[in-house]
Amino acid sequence: MDAHDLIKHSYERSNLVELLREALSKAGFGNNPLSIRDLAPLDHFHSRGIQATKELANALTITSESKILDIGSGLGGPARYLASTFGCHVCGIDLTQSYVNAAKYLSERVGLSEMVSFQCANALALPYDDCSFDIVWTQHVAMNIQNKTQLYSEIFRVLKIGGQFAFYDVVAGEGSVYFPVPWSDGPETSFLLTPDAMLSVLTESGFKSLSWIDRTEEGISWFSDFQKKQSQNQGASPKLGLGLVVGPDFGTRAANLGRSLNERKVGLLEGVLEKEA
Repeated sequence: MDAHDLIKHSYERSNLVELLREALSKAGFGNNPLSIRDLAPLDHFHSRGIQATKELANALTITSESKILDIGSGLGGPARYLASTFGCHVCGIDLTQSYVNAAKYLSERVGLSEMVSFQCANALALPYDDCSFDIVWTQHVAMNIQNKTQLYSEIFRVLKIGGQFAFYDVVAGEGSVYFPVPWSDGPETSFLLTPDAMLSVLTESGFKSLSWIDRTEEGISWFSDFQKKQSQNQGASPKLGLGLVVGPDFGTRAANLGRSLNERKVGLLEGVLEKEA
């Protein structure tokens, strides 16, 4: 398998919708309608969870008229947050069909199917016309994509003039990452850039930086709290959380990311850029 196929295979879960339905039932929700707050521990597949989503959203200019593309939409948590908070429409794409199916299922459960849509697609060949979106959004996605030039060029292409690109990603620091991590089993599917290198590629793609924030310290604190909660809950019945999706080794993967952040082998970066006229 090449890197693309390895990444797709690592995320694919053939029974994901059934797994989620069962987990929600065990958590006491049954088939009842859900809120985005109910799903928040489960469907924000990135460091610092829904708090990071809120921070990135608050850095943008979003109205009910905004048309947003979420690249690497996963279970759809950020897309649903944006739609429910701002009243806008969000299109989500993901590399794996099982995640797309799960995102649609959860969106039905919270009553947002008319405001969010999801499809299986490749970020390097976006299935949209030029200048289609006011905002393009990614969270913890670029780490799995080797060809950053193609990624950012595609994002630039589908943005309207004056549109904003918002990202929240893991970036390279000093030294090697401790594997496995939530996005990768090893270096063959992990493609991190330093913040300076990322800014260089984005600038060459035509973007102007509006906001550039290092979130590493917040990430270190979040992972420290996460580890404490994991220790306190050992032996307890499983609750809604990313471990349901990632698998039984999620604790190890999260600990490795936390350790890599602590030792500055990686960092967390939030940015907003603009497509100028």
